[in-house]
Formats: sequence, C-alpha cells, structure tokens
Amino acid sequence: MAIAEMLLAEFDRECNSTRKMLERYPEGKDQWKPHDKSMSMTQLAGHVSTLPNFATAVASSDRMDMNPGDYKPFYPKNASEALSRFDQEAAKARAALANVSDSDMAKHWIFAFQGKVYVDEPRISALRSFYFNHVVHHRGQLTVYYRLNGIPVPGLYGPSADEQM
Repeated sequence: MAIAEMLLAEFDRECNSTRKMLERYPEGKDQWKPHDKSMSMTQLAGHVSTLPNFATAVASSDRMDMNPGDYKPFYPKNASEALSRFDQEAAKARAALANVSDSDMAKHWIFAFQGKVYVDEPRISALRSFYFNHVVHHRGQLTVYYRLNGIPVPGLYGPSADEQM
C-alpha cells in the first residue's frame, strides 16, 4: 500500500472528527478565551477550519516561505461558516495528498518564516507534524473551550463523557 493511501485513511478519520467539533461551534462566544494568552473561540475555530491548507502546502510544494502579513486569519461567525471553509480546505488537501508518490514523501520539505528555516525534514514527517499532529492539538484545545462553556463535546475516538450520559 502506498504511503498516500495510508495517510488518506487517517486524513478522512481526522476530518470526520474535526467536522464533529466544528458542527458544535457556538454563536455568541466568538471572543471567549480561557486566558489572556489564549486564542479566542473564533480564532481557534477559524484556525482549525483552515488547517488542511497546511497539508495542501506540504503535499503540493517543496517549501513554504512566510513573512509577517502573509497569513490572513479566518474568523467564522457560526458553525455553518466554519464547516463550509473546512470542507473546502479539506477537499483541496485530500486531492493534493492523493497525488504524492512514495518517493516524493521522502523528499525534504521546508518551512521558513522571515527567511529563517524552522522545518527541514522529509515530506512524510512534515505532514505528520505540520498537519496531522497540529490539527489534533488545536482540536483538543477546542474540546476544552467547549467543556468550559457547557457545550457538549462530541466523541472523537469513541464516546465522550457527554455522549455516555
């Protein structure tokens, strides 16, 4: 089995879990955050909604060079906006992942910010850290935001405490 086929199976599972989270994105809590240093609810949900674009970048290019002002954040106002953007980004990422050969998975991918290289590793490793681990991390943060706001947390890898009640 090709590496891309294995990653696509995982990609689909993680997208399903991410969709479950974004379906519960609440209106009226946009600016809520658990700490001054934390992202607001809308910043975090927007970031989660657009994270598949990292998978697209890693799968379809040899590097990503960013500078201040390059990143345009997305701030969803409701679940519908978050899901719509996520579905668009996930479709592009899935198509890009499907086209990566095993030999290209071994080629190095580079991420640089203001000319400084932060990631220089095989594409497969960059996909794991820059997309898969990244989305799980931020989706986990979103579960905490939901819990602290009384929003039922969906089961992601089995039933959640809210679903068992």
